Amino acid sequence: MNPAAIEAIFELFERLGARHYGEGVSQIDHALQCAQLAEADGASDSLIAAALLHDLGHLLDAENDEVDTRHEVRGAAALRPIFGPEVVQPIALHVAAKRYLCATEAGYAGGLSEASTRTLKLQGGPFSQSQARRFEAVPQFVAAVRLRRYDEGGKLDGAPCRPLRDYSGLLRGLRLGA
Repeated sequence: MNPAAIEAIFELFERLGARHYGEGVSQIDHALQCAQLAEADGASDSLIAAALLHDLGHLLDAENDEVDTRHEVRGAAALRPIFGPEVVQPIALHVAAKRYLCATEAGYAGGLSEASTRTLKLQGGPFSQSQARRFEAVPQFVAAVRLRRYDEGGKLDGAPCRPLRDYSGLLRGLRLGA
């Protein structure tokens, strides 16, 4: 693991993580809450890392409420040289997982935050039945769905969070391709 790459991620969060993106929490609070939800769920280190880093693309993109910036693709591309598919694939798929859950789970769409409801439309809306079946066959499908649940749950204003740098050892312990 390249310690400089991990440090660059931390510095990006420290510099831009106070941004809000339509939710009631900052980017950094959202990331930390999602990681804590993954930990509480007994997730693997790779999925905890994915939960922590899943919206990194928002920090790399200029925000635009009128167009889907494909933050999941941008974030996954930035992380691919650093982490293996167990971290990167759930990140790349977490928007598709939202579309999947809206199509397959009664009541899921109604429980989305206002910002998630708005972006769902920009992202193509709920999957069709055939899209949902194809998504179920994708490697890391289960991890992506789990990540999506942490994503929606990690939006509580004022929730206590561990410091970002507490995740340094976990991130450094993940190997490329692990």
